[in-house]
Amino acid sequence: MKFLKKIPLQRGKGISKPVGIAAFTVLMLIMAALIVLHHNPLADPQQELIKKIIACVIILAAILVFGFLYDKITVLPMELYQNRRLIWKLAKNDFKKRYAGSYLGAVWAMVQPVVTVVMYYIVFDVIMNARAQMAAGSVDVPYVLFLTAGLVPWFYFNEALTNGTNALVEYNYLVKKVVFKISILPIIKVIAATFIHVFFAGILILIACIYGYYPSIYTIQLVYYSFCMFVLVLALSYSTCAIMVFFKDIAQIISIMLQIGMWATPILWDINGIGPTMQMIVKINPVVYIVNGYRSAIYEKTWFFEDFYSTMYFWIFTVVIFCIGALIFKRLKVHFADVM
Repeated sequence: MKFLKKIPLQRGKGISKPVGIAAFTVLMLIMAALIVLHHNPLADPQQELIKKIIACVIILAAILVFGFLYDKITVLPMELYQNRRLIWKLAKNDFKKRYAGSYLGAVWAMVQPVVTVVMYYIVFDVIMNARAQMAAGSVDVPYVLFLTAGLVPWFYFNEALTNGTNALVEYNYLVKKVVFKISILPIIKVIAATFIHVFFAGILILIACIYGYYPSIYTIQLVYYSFCMFVLVLALSYSTCAIMVFFKDIAQIISIMLQIGMWATPILWDINGIGPTMQMIVKINPVVYIVNGYRSAIYEKTWFFEDFYSTMYFWIFTVVIFCIGALIFKRLKVHFADVM
């Protein structure tokens, strides 16, 4: 890539360790206070108490771990911030490279979501309309809209995680460069997947309009939920791409898990059709929060903070996974060049 020579890697001192630890501690304590003070009159008091205790224990553990491992955990986000210009240019180049040599170029990125949606429309809204509505349970909206609102974030998750896992292997020639910050490679693949996701989100809004669900102030939440997915996939990718260098079979394992995950996530079916206990088990999957969020933004007309505990759980889970990914990546990256 010729432009790599023209863009120097950016470096900076960053914030000091005491300030960083203090800021993280304050943020976590505010989150803990919100959880403790929050009260849902419709919730079971015993279950609510258990959720609060578990959340506070996890937050306390996160503060302690962050304090002890501050230097190792913060290296990764600081490198990403310092090289943000290079990341953006490489992400655009990665997106263009996919369609290099084709006559229509990046237009193919728009064709795929359109064909996918049309296919689901024919199968579920034309051929299997009655059965599809039965599968959705208590859903009041057309099944094709319900389905598309679940598929859009799932396709983003699927593609971003798959590409992020293969980032180091695909860019192995950059991994071997001593001066190149290889920590930026996974985020490049995730950003490239985001470009395609924007087209999917546009198709979703168009379908909603066709069925009479026009954009409103709640639709803005698509940006929030897309950001949630971006951070979650990035957090997972740092662990998976590092392991991929040493254990190639993880790509096949992830592929199988994604197939299972599509059925375990309420994409084709409505989560309200199962009991409270099963709902709690299903919601352990953080993608469920995002899928439900897309639907609430498109046609349910509810805000993300109304599902308070799910929001807190998602961000606590994502922060923990990101810290674990950062530690794994830092521990293994010294061996990447030798193995590849």
